[in-house]
Amino acid sequence: MEMTPRENMMAILEGRQPEWYGDFQSAVEIMMDPIWKSDSVARDGLEHKDSWGTVCVFPPDAPGKHPHVTADNAVVTDVTKWREQLVIPSLDGLDWSEAEARAASVDRSERFVEYFNAQGLFERSHFLMGMEEAFCAYLEEPEAMFEMLTAIADYKKRSIKEAARRLKPDVIFFQDDWGSKQNLFLPPDVWREMIKPLQTEIAQVIHECGMIYVHHADCICEPIVEDMAEIGIDIWQGVIPQNDIVAIQEKTGGKLAMIGGIDGPAIDAPDTPEADIVAEVHRCIDTYCPAGRFFPGAPAPLLRVRNGEILNAELERYGRQWAAEHPVA
Repeated sequence: MEMTPRENMMAILEGRQPEWYGDFQSAVEIMMDPIWKSDSVARDGLEHKDSWGTVCVFPPDAPGKHPHVTADNAVVTDVTKWREQLVIPSLDGLDWSEAEARAASVDRSERFVEYFNAQGLFERSHFLMGMEEAFCAYLEEPEAMFEMLTAIADYKKRSIKEAARRLKPDVIFFQDDWGSKQNLFLPPDVWREMIKPLQTEIAQVIHECGMIYVHHADCICEPIVEDMAEIGIDIWQGVIPQNDIVAIQEKTGGKLAMIGGIDGPAIDAPDTPEADIVAEVHRCIDTYCPAGRFFPGAPAPLLRVRNGEILNAELERYGRQWAAEHPVA
């Protein structure tokens, strides 16, 4: 009897023999909960405020909303005055009925219920202040910035507990991009001082609520991967191959499972030959799956429907072939 998608992904996560290697996210049902809804903006390319007061734009062809913070519309203009300027959203009075019904309808022997928690500590800080002002605040006013981050973390912990009570998710998809495709946004020592202790508290709440902690960061995180394992992140989603993934697997000794490895931008042009997409799937699986606890896939969804369909079809075909030809010892 064939494994269910959930059983197969748990086999990879636990270092057992799967029937195929594929993207962990293909086995989840993401809940559109009222916290996520309240923080969303219309996908019309126009300016809208999210639930924190940040002006955002969500173009129709973009994968998500983007902050459009200026000197005139920033929520926090002086981090030392964040208490007077920032209004943290309330969790009271939200209608969870639709999300609760959807979560209850999922066959959990087949798939995971996944709770999506967007804009983590770093992202929210620059959503509130703008990227340049946030960078300056991290370096020039670290005490005030840490106090504001602590307030954001407290909100995150409350929201996670409320989602756990309402939906009983199996997995959380916690989003916080800590870098670009070239480097971390913050120096590692600053990240360790400002982000790591609060993220550790968030991870503890996630695990206390019985969830697998999937952390999304489709960027360079290589300088802090051992810290990510120490925090308690179960799976790093969004691992781009600009990181030395093989070296990370060796450095973390299998403690940090990973999702990604496909070089999405390299195979996402309108005229990308099918053979190139297939070859990239083979490169990813052949290079990263031997170490175990690796879920091959695109770190972020491809924008071209055709290319994504070819990618997923070859992941399914070659992921099964590779699993059959490379049994776990």
